[in-house]
Amino acid sequence: MNAPTDWSTKDFYAVLGVKKDASAAEIKKAYRKLARDNHPDSNPGNAEAEERFKAISEAYGVVGSADKRKQYDEQRTLFGQFKGGFGGGSYGGGSHGAAADFDLGDILGGIFGGGGSRGGRRRQPQARRGDDLETEATITFRQAVEGATLPLRLTSDEPCGNCHGTGAKPGSVPKVCTKCQGSGVQTGASGGVFAMTEPCSQCRGRGLLVEHPCEVCSGSGRAPSSRTINVKVPGGVRDGQRIKIRGKGGKGDSGAPAGDLYLVVHVESDDRFGRKGDDLTVSVSVPFDDLVLGGEVKAPTLDGSTVKLKVPAGTPAGRTFRARGKGATKRDNSRGDLLVTVEVEVPKTLTDEQRAAVETLRAARLNGATNE
Repeated sequence: MNAPTDWSTKDFYAVLGVKKDASAAEIKKAYRKLARDNHPDSNPGNAEAEERFKAISEAYGVVGSADKRKQYDEQRTLFGQFKGGFGGGSYGGGSHGAAADFDLGDILGGIFGGGGSRGGRRRQPQARRGDDLETEATITFRQAVEGATLPLRLTSDEPCGNCHGTGAKPGSVPKVCTKCQGSGVQTGASGGVFAMTEPCSQCRGRGLLVEHPCEVCSGSGRAPSSRTINVKVPGGVRDGQRIKIRGKGGKGDSGAPAGDLYLVVHVESDDRFGRKGDDLTVSVSVPFDDLVLGGEVKAPTLDGSTVKLKVPAGTPAGRTFRARGKGATKRDNSRGDLLVTVEVEVPKTLTDEQRAAVETLRAARLNGATNE
């Protein structure tokens, strides 16, 4: 007798209000009480009671029969174990085409007739870990220095939402592979004493066969899915840096862990600021007389404020001053420094008074050179 394909989606024990291990007598007693309380004759015109009565009758028709109950329990166990996906050909818990693992219990089982079993229990295929994903994002210079939270749109193959990852058309369930008996592996002779296990050639390591494939995923149990997540980019990242975000990759099957997400960061250049490690760099123009006589200069910072720096008398052009704590964010959340390089400010136009002063300075310089 073939079990109806929708049994796996219904909890007949819950409908009758009994435990899964209830005896036949307990099930019969619960059914009689519920049937009496919800019978249409006792509830004329009550549509809800009529629906409950139908559900109660259906439940008892299955778990009240020893043969049907056995089939139902097997199908429910199978569906519950693999609900959420079957790994699409992966074996041994790995992803990305990992090779079959070698299990000492399987090897010894092959020698002594265990057929890949351990302690009399059939080995079940391991659920597939989610795929690792990689994407790229371009951020501003300031975001790279201070950190930012970015919305990322990701697309990956994940357990099919139409069939819940079973690969089977809704209303049907996969069947246990007849070749490997649901273990997902087969034992083959290696030409010596030992026998080696490998993924089953009939079910491709899934342990199950899909007779009626899902129309969305074509029986693979996985389908393209898009989602948007927010990723925190730490301050201090550099152009081209690859950041690993654990557990944000593709979803795994049957409760298996998700893969990881790798984000490659590209940083836009800034018109004014540069960077040396954790330090920021900037150049400022200083009047010639301040370099000669000494003065004060205001240097811009990345956040839009300014920092004042003293310029000693006789400062040459190209000298660099350090403003501590005004640089990029470090891993320990401290900050680097701002390196300020002074350049000579050359005016494009001069007043008559300014020109006269410059000419006087030149004359004095030339006169001093002549006297030497």
